[in-house]
Amino acid sequence: MRVVITGGAGFLGKLLAAKILERGALTDASGQLREVSELVLVDMNAAQGEPWLADKRVSQVIGDVADRNVLAQAVSANTGSVFHLAAVVSGQAEADFDIGMRVNVDATRTLLELMRTLSLPAKFVFTSSIAVFGGALPAVLADDQILTPQGSYGAQKAIGEMLVSDMARKGMIDGRSLRLPTVTVRPGKPNKAASSFASGIIREPLAGVDAVCPAAPDAKMWVQSPPRVIDNLLIGHEVAASHLTHTRSISVPGITVSVRDMVDSLRRVAGDHVADRVTWQLDPTIDRLVSSWPQAFSAERGKALGMTADTSFDDMVRAYLVYINSTKGATA
Repeated sequence: MRVVITGGAGFLGKLLAAKILERGALTDASGQLREVSELVLVDMNAAQGEPWLADKRVSQVIGDVADRNVLAQAVSANTGSVFHLAAVVSGQAEADFDIGMRVNVDATRTLLELMRTLSLPAKFVFTSSIAVFGGALPAVLADDQILTPQGSYGAQKAIGEMLVSDMARKGMIDGRSLRLPTVTVRPGKPNKAASSFASGIIREPLAGVDAVCPAAPDAKMWVQSPPRVIDNLLIGHEVAASHLTHTRSISVPGITVSVRDMVDSLRRVAGDHVADRVTWQLDPTIDRLVSSWPQAFSAERGKALGMTADTSFDDMVRAYLVYINSTKGATA
């Protein structure tokens, strides 16, 4: 069967693609384990620098994910699964409402409408966000917490969740929305996500570069490492629809750390000379967005499905060090 990954040239998209190719098969909407014969990466840019790109199963569609013609090249009659990772991130969605709506809402609906035309329902994994919650929240959010986004990005992800849920209810797709924690540590350059600093204050100091933290030291975040995210995305894909009863939305397990805890972990793992490269300069806009996000979830449904969290932020820093050491000399 054909598997499609939007945002496939991004960091998480490439990690997911590599893992799917390694597995070789995924469970389709009927519960049958099927060989992955085609893996299509959809992105504005071409994926590069990965040896598995030479795999005959891999192809790429380069273009704007909000362009129906681009998506129509990716979704064909034998499409069995779609992982929808592509999105305009939080800071950019907040600063530019129109582009956030175009990519995060309109493109999602277009993709779902294309899947609706398939002769058999296909699986659809929508990467949602904890930003669908905000404002006055309990210390630990239960799985039935109502959606209260406090920013455009969170509102757009909430709309996506509702579209997935309704189309799954009608049998048009076999959809599931996974609310991901803040993913850190990401390699590469900073992006426009309000949470981008959570990677930058680890990544840049380890590379010998000074980093400015725009959030207050006591700000707390719900986080997860990239390898754990990929594992949980695949668990969310493989779970049978019969286990997704009254809702298709799942809060993914994570761990709660303060920004100060992150820097302390960096200090323990890499030493004072590295951690001292972090300085503090409050950005009220970023601090407001981050402070509005939830800090902890019970994530009971996710755990019951087999999803797991990282053991500690120290281990997340170590995992990033393993990653960058393994990719030295390769194209990022």
